Amino acid sequence: MNKNLKAKLEFLRTLLPKMLIIGGSGLVGSTLTQYALPNYNIHVIVNENAIESDRISITKIDLLEKRTAIIKLIQKFRPDVVINTVAHASVDLCETNPQLADLLHIDVTRDIANVCYDINSKLIHFSTEWVFDGNLDRKYIEEDKPNPINHYGKTRLEAENIVKDTSEQNVVLRTAVVYGWHKRSRFTNWIIQTLKEKRVVDPFVDQYNTPTLVDDLAKVILKIIEMHISGLYHAVGKTCISRYEFALLLADKFGLDRNLVKPVTSQEKKQDAPRPLKSCLSAEKLEKLIGYNFCDIQSGISFIFNKSLR
Repeated sequence: MNKNLKAKLEFLRTLLPKMLIIGGSGLVGSTLTQYALPNYNIHVIVNENAIESDRISITKIDLLEKRTAIIKLIQKFRPDVVINTVAHASVDLCETNPQLADLLHIDVTRDIANVCYDINSKLIHFSTEWVFDGNLDRKYIEEDKPNPINHYGKTRLEAENIVKDTSEQNVVLRTAVVYGWHKRSRFTNWIIQTLKEKRVVDPFVDQYNTPTLVDDLAKVILKIIEMHISGLYHAVGKTCISRYEFALLLADKFGLDRNLVKPVTSQEKKQDAPRPLKSCLSAEKLEKLIGYNFCDIQSGISFIFNKSLR
């Protein structure tokens, strides 16, 4: 790209609304970047996974080591909207090292929420279905009372309250098992790659969630911003399904050996942190509000399969 064209594009970008994505190299952050690029001046925060792009600005910050750095960056960039996608990837780590969960999920979230309030930036914060105990025999709705059973869920719930209490314009989105055709899609990549290598996978047969296509999330975030929506919402796919059933559907769609998918129960495969057995969410409230329908599991798997063929 020649210097004149690059300078012109840089100038045009400054005229767009500003979006700051915290966790820009992750599954949600990087997918949102692609969908938002035409209409936003985007700055992303990354931790260890560096990315390169001529169309966005990028800053590397370790949120646990340099908490003041994110505050100063938000103050300097003055985004119209901040998207916080960051959380610990390991629920078990949060159980065995609760201070790490407290720092990232609670303290850092409070820092971000406070500085966003100070400069009047809208904050869209991601949470989890694991704020519930999994004892309800139906999909959870926003009005159901949370009751987390592990430290991960407890800290994510506290972060929700911080975000909601700091500003009425903020948004909390609870989501679950986010997947896509992406190198950061943990569950689907584990299943597909392991089966391609003709090795056994052992997903849980008794833990139910509502898996969510990441492209749906990206589109929903943009609608929320455009429609000036605030509050707490569930943002998940339509299908309540076990990890085992999810794996079988992936195997069938990708033409892999479903006999290598071996079911395992929570009792057989112990984890440090207890998991809710049925923490499916309903996204009907958000769907009706913004006029958008999340994919069911079959449609979502078909979407990523078609992407894999490109």
